[in-house]
Amino acid sequence: MQNEKRLWWILAVVVGGAFTLLGFFGREIYRQAPPLPERVVSESGTTLMTKAQILDGQQAWQSIGGQQVGTIWGHGAYQAPDWSADWLHREALALLDGWSLREHKLPYAALEAEARAGLEQRLRSELRTNRYDAASGVLTVSDARAQALASNATHYTKLFGGDPELAKLREDYALSAQPISDPERLERLSQFFFWTSWACVTNRPGETFSYTNNWPHEPLVGNAPTGSNFVWSILSVVLLIAGIGTLVWYFAARAKHDEPLLMPKRDPLDGFALTPSMRAVGKYAVVVIALFVVQVLLGALTAHYTIEGQAFFGIPLAKILPYAVTRTWHLQTAVYWIATAFLAAGLFLAPLIGGAEPKYQRLGVNVLFGALLVVVGGSMVGEYLSVHQRLGLDTGFWFGQQGYEYVDLGRVWQIALYIGLVLWLVLMLRGVLPALRRRDSERSLISLLAISIVAIGLFYGAGLFYSARSHLSVAEYWRWWVVHLWVEGFFEVFATGVLAFLFSRLGLVKQQSATRAFLASTTIFLLGGIPGTLHHLYFSGTPISVTAVGAMFSALEVVPLVLIGREAIETLRMQGRASWMERYRWPIRFFVAVAFWNLVGAGVFGFLINPPIALYYLQGLNTTPVHAHTALFGVYGLLSLGLVLLILRRLAPALAWRDRSLGYAFWAMNAGLVLMVGLSILPVGITQALACVDKGLWYARSAEFLQSPLLVQLRWLRIVGDSVFLTGVAALVYFVVGLKTGWSYQRTLAGESAAQRAREAARSS
Repeated sequence: MQNEKRLWWILAVVVGGAFTLLGFFGREIYRQAPPLPERVVSESGTTLMTKAQILDGQQAWQSIGGQQVGTIWGHGAYQAPDWSADWLHREALALLDGWSLREHKLPYAALEAEARAGLEQRLRSELRTNRYDAASGVLTVSDARAQALASNATHYTKLFGGDPELAKLREDYALSAQPISDPERLERLSQFFFWTSWACVTNRPGETFSYTNNWPHEPLVGNAPTGSNFVWSILSVVLLIAGIGTLVWYFAARAKHDEPLLMPKRDPLDGFALTPSMRAVGKYAVVVIALFVVQVLLGALTAHYTIEGQAFFGIPLAKILPYAVTRTWHLQTAVYWIATAFLAAGLFLAPLIGGAEPKYQRLGVNVLFGALLVVVGGSMVGEYLSVHQRLGLDTGFWFGQQGYEYVDLGRVWQIALYIGLVLWLVLMLRGVLPALRRRDSERSLISLLAISIVAIGLFYGAGLFYSARSHLSVAEYWRWWVVHLWVEGFFEVFATGVLAFLFSRLGLVKQQSATRAFLASTTIFLLGGIPGTLHHLYFSGTPISVTAVGAMFSALEVVPLVLIGREAIETLRMQGRASWMERYRWPIRFFVAVAFWNLVGAGVFGFLINPPIALYYLQGLNTTPVHAHTALFGVYGLLSLGLVLLILRRLAPALAWRDRSLGYAFWAMNAGLVLMVGLSILPVGITQALACVDKGLWYARSAEFLQSPLLVQLRWLRIVGDSVFLTGVAALVYFVVGLKTGWSYQRTLAGESAAQRAREAARSS
């Protein structure tokens, strides 16, 4: 008991200190973000744009999909260019050509090397010198640069305005035929792109590197990695090695051989009768599978658009469902079905944890279900209308498309989802409160689980701390609170608690051991995970101190994954400890697969893009979706499916599953993920990385490079993995439908009556 108390104190100190760090450096992001000039003027006195117009351009960018249409500062979709890098390269070439034609009567590319070198030096001085006056809020640019801005604006007006001259380029970028029809929005979009590019190349006051720490790599303008990128990368690797060594030593020193547990002869959960609210959760499981199907089909279509930008095997689907819509829905439905699975698991277990059914719990479960359907449907319709430019800029932000990856849904739907999460929080606390009042050995475990429930219910609200016209650096800071802390952080703590509770309640592990393991793993994970949020923000207009903290603490996130194999083996052994454990065979195998992908997807591929020097070259390339696919589906997706299968198993525990189709689904989905990453996404990312190192990010993301024969062939190869994966999804659907119809149950005399009772129970729920 004393040991548990000490672990609680350590956890409290770690969480308090970690959030203090995250909050302090959040304040620094607000304070040191790239300035938004009140006016941008030319040396001759012409006002080129204002702060209000730049922010209007930000909203125009949001309205067409924002980060689902290319990237800004490396965050977003990977098909079209990174607009900040693309603008920067085009502006640099426009300046060089303008000077060359005036002074040498030749284009820049036709000059001798010595003449080119002289112009390039002048270019770096022109672009890197900070001419922003903080007192007046005025940014002054040379007349030559003003002409280059006008040239760039003409290009982007044609590109986004539907000019037939750039139809092929729009197809290569997977843009719709006319993303923006309003001339004013087109002008404002270019002004926003200029400001994001200006922050990438202009030196911070008193420094020799830009507001984005010299990102993106662009040799032409002198953007190269800073010394800090190298130093903090080396130190993060050293800390990783030290952390791994310490953790292995600690567990080896404390290793002891416990006496085998005396397993119950019957499933302990059979002693708790299903309550009305537990039966009502069954429909959540169906919705999870349905949204999963929609999500993977949208993913396949989105992947195909990287080859045929506006068609699907010649069918012009992009007229109705352009890339910006399908990718938005692909990511949003992923968040929806994974979150729904976690919410369902909590609601199903709440009466079991508390020992009784709270009054009106079933009503609350059903109300929450209806609210989730409204949020999912309403947000998807709003996103569709926004991308098709059917909504005003302000209306679009509130009801359509916010423009930020993973939190794309309009603000109204975001608030509605937050209210739904608070309702879930209330339902969960009502369910577990009796257990918290009991002063038994389970109280400590359930207390930590309750804390994770509160975190899930409340931390999504971080996404409400920015508005449509918030500074981009600030919006990114709060967005990653949602994506990293809410999704990757507290959901993982909650899942760990759920499994610890289940395994201890089933008698598979000692309750005291489960509690201590839960406390220890949560402490280790949050130590790196909370301040490690900053590793997403190295190049988002943040100070170099953010790079230091993000690199060091996010390296610690990988440390506990070293022992993941031990966890997987222990989990796999559990199914053989009692004959009745056979009924949980497939949920356990899904949990084992989670352990594998945690190591590979979150660990190996996560650390691949984690050190600052690595991410400097890899941000915005296909190495990021390698991590995203293997971690989001491999970890959270498979964990969600395992929890859903556990719910379905307990809804009809007496029935023997006919699970050949489920077995095929498991192996096909895992094999498909390996193939899509190994044959396509990772090779594309590595090839892009080489191009980025050699020529710059603009080239690695250009249509010239991405539509080259090699890259097209690599992307075609994705169809192999996608096809295998889709057959696994079809097999999973077949199995789940069979639980309703009866073909997924064993056909025995005893099983017939049990199957009938299961069908009646399913109908009643």
